[in-house]
Amino acid sequence: MDQAVIDRITDSFAAQTMMETLGARLSDITPGLVRITCPILPGTRQQQGYGHAGLTFSIGDTAAGYAALTLIPTGFEVVTAEIKINLLAPARGTRLIATGRVIKPGKRLSIVTAEVHAEENGVQTLIAILQGTMVPVPR
Repeated sequence: MDQAVIDRITDSFAAQTMMETLGARLSDITPGLVRITCPILPGTRQQQGYGHAGLTFSIGDTAAGYAALTLIPTGFEVVTAEIKINLLAPARGTRLIATGRVIKPGKRLSIVTAEVHAEENGVQTLIAILQGTMVPVPR
């Protein structure tokens, strides 16, 4: 993968204060795939002590968007036009891992998915799937 694409994604991710607040980190960048890891911090839990669905959604949407950006020409960013989430299980554990993938790249629309896993004691459990549409926009 071209280093300029990796740098563009890394720099863009570093500018997202939301991801910084959540403690999220990029862990993998390849063409059409981006993985983000994120601890389940005390401030990101819901009333029963599990990771909040908002945390799950945030990192899933971000992983899917950056996966789309790996295939978008220089000079463009992407924005989410629509994305849906199916929550499958509680976010139990110490961290979440979101893997975004491009299903169909395009010049006007990119169709993406993300899977989010919760990790507890080294065991990963699929807790959510997302599907959406990213739109390239000029930088």
